[in-house]
Amino acid sequence: MWHFILTWLVTTVSLLILSRLRIGLDLRDTGTALVAALVLGLLNAVLRPVLAFFAFPINFLTFGLFSFVISAFILWLTSALVKGFEIKGCLPAILVAVLLAILNAILFWVLNLAGLT
Repeated sequence: MWHFILTWLVTTVSLLILSRLRIGLDLRDTGTALVAALVLGLLNAVLRPVLAFFAFPINFLTFGLFSFVISAFILWLTSALVKGFEIKGCLPAILVAVLLAILNAILFWVLNLAGLT
């Protein structure tokens, strides 16, 4: 349970940071970021394995880079479900997916160094 809450909070912080960069991600407030991170986590847990299964051939041919397209689609779906969370376009969605993965990795690395994971 602790890992789920920590992942939720790290994703929330990452979304808040990315919304400040003006790359096509708009968040209304912190509450919206919390809801968006929760919906994003649930969609990643439920929908991502199905999409990854069906997209395996193209993911194999692109050496795994198609995973970012799947992540961008899940981010777009999250923006369609959560009011106040908006991604403006396809390229910003892919950019946000890449930066979200990088930023989450950095934050988890810092938390690991601090002994919180």
